Amino acid sequence: MDMDNVYASRIEELRSLMRRNGWDAVIITGSDPHGSEYPAERWKQVRWLTGFTGEAGDVVVTQDHAGLWTDTRYFIQANTQLSGTGVELHKTRIPGQVLIPEWLCLHFSEADSIVIAVDGLAVGASFVTDELSGTLNDAKIEHCVQSIPDLLEELWTDRPGIPQTPIFATDPGETREDRIAWLREWMEEHSFDAVLLSALDEIAWILNVRASDIDYNPLVISYLLVSRGDVRWFVLKGEVEDPDTLRTFGQMRGIRLERYNDLERVLNDSGHIRLSVDSASVNYELYDKLSHSSLELIPGTSPVGLRKAVKNPYEIEGMKRAHLLDGLAMEKFLYWLDKSMEADRVVSEWDAAVRLGRYRAETDGYVGDSFETISAYGRNAALPHYVTPNSDAPLLHPEGLYLCDSGGQYEFGTTDITRTVPLGPCSELEAEDYTLVLKGHIDLAMAIFPAGTAGCQIDALAREPLWRRLRNFGHGTGHGVGYFLGVHEGPQDIRQNFNRQPLLPGMVTSDEPGIYREGLFGIRHENLLLCTEAGDNGFGHWLQFEPLTLCHFDTSILRTDLMTAEEITWLNEYNAMVRDTLSPLLPEEVAAWLKSRTAPI
Repeated sequence: MDMDNVYASRIEELRSLMRRNGWDAVIITGSDPHGSEYPAERWKQVRWLTGFTGEAGDVVVTQDHAGLWTDTRYFIQANTQLSGTGVELHKTRIPGQVLIPEWLCLHFSEADSIVIAVDGLAVGASFVTDELSGTLNDAKIEHCVQSIPDLLEELWTDRPGIPQTPIFATDPGETREDRIAWLREWMEEHSFDAVLLSALDEIAWILNVRASDIDYNPLVISYLLVSRGDVRWFVLKGEVEDPDTLRTFGQMRGIRLERYNDLERVLNDSGHIRLSVDSASVNYELYDKLSHSSLELIPGTSPVGLRKAVKNPYEIEGMKRAHLLDGLAMEKFLYWLDKSMEADRVVSEWDAAVRLGRYRAETDGYVGDSFETISAYGRNAALPHYVTPNSDAPLLHPEGLYLCDSGGQYEFGTTDITRTVPLGPCSELEAEDYTLVLKGHIDLAMAIFPAGTAGCQIDALAREPLWRRLRNFGHGTGHGVGYFLGVHEGPQDIRQNFNRQPLLPGMVTSDEPGIYREGLFGIRHENLLLCTEAGDNGFGHWLQFEPLTLCHFDTSILRTDLMTAEEITWLNEYNAMVRDTLSPLLPEEVAAWLKSRTAPI
């Protein structure tokens, strides 16, 4: 450990705090009070403590150990960022993984009893009650989990406050009144008096509201309490509230605006009611306090996530419009990139990311990016979630592979696209891997499957071309995408871990196999797919995918000898569809270039 390292010093300050309070271990997670994948700056506690900037990571600190638990997407990044901090990387989503609860059992196996402190506001209830306490109980280790809200506040003296940005309404083709009425029907069916929604995307969906409280995510940090008689939105956080918010969403619209920090008080005053909470998104601090109140707390799964994932016809049309505009921006960008390499212009990874953002910003309805653009050349692309530096960024050269993973938030949809682009001559290995990954992408995109099929049951379609050659990738193949909401949403996904949720018509899911060779290059091909009907016959009801993304795949280095005739036909038809759809809307020179790039192979 380098004691001159700012993160090593912060960990030692935390250990001093632990000794003063009698804590044997502290757990810091990468989430917020709402179970969000992407937290606001206030809750980026793992980054503040360790310097690790990945989107998924949890930390355990004891007097003699500090560890970061993260998955395969971040191993290379973590090893670099944790150097000198004294924090050890613990790898997850690999064979033989030892997760935090099991590690604590091993570490404290000789202890009579232990005290574990967690920031109860930023750790999920299910993790503490089921995973952590359950594992320690099974190991017969006496323990006490103490919820210490804002545990790091004493050390993080310049910690940001809770954001409150302007709130605006959106039109998804359904009114908030209709969506609230649907939720109340569900409450009636399950005999609930009230439902507490804590997941921010679910609140935004049911109220048809958006804001910018979290970077890249058009969400409002708040809670929503829906009872049979009223709707109370715990959203007010500042000393002076936005008058437009008060006017638009006040009493006249049937929504009672409340202070964000008043939720516990209001619930405690509610008496004996049956309250539904989602144990996956409600935080432990709130759950623990409500468990000891007069409420009848019923943990379970919110119905909103599944209802939100199945897009209505209006939302589907909006998503298609967003992808049309996004495709125009992407083709302009790829044309500019190609001509820049031909002219031997000096272009850095950051320059490329900025240029793409500029093309998106020119389009109607564009609100912002849906996540931070990953602009990675050569070996940097071997980091699946590479962070492009904004100064002294590596330069692009007219050879090898460049990977760009990006997306846009539009008033009528959300996009997410990855293209890996040959910038010039490539090695035989680059060409082979490029082809195998594209084969996997195409094989999944062509899938026809019976209704009731879950994503985990077709994940192998995207991996089989790589598996046949003893190659693989560590991340999931597909995630759900929201309608002007989160770029990652559930409950469906396409990945190897078992998820029972079937794919349903109206769901939008990514298709993004890849391969990453440390120190050499990385490849990922990603489109968004809409699940649609494929027909009925004597064998059952069938589903298929329709590509939403409109941007050609580069064929210049393809090993066509590795592809089947069916795969080549799909690729030619897809590239032709992109060309025919976008060309009339593109500048003449870009359309001519696109025609040459989409010639049949």
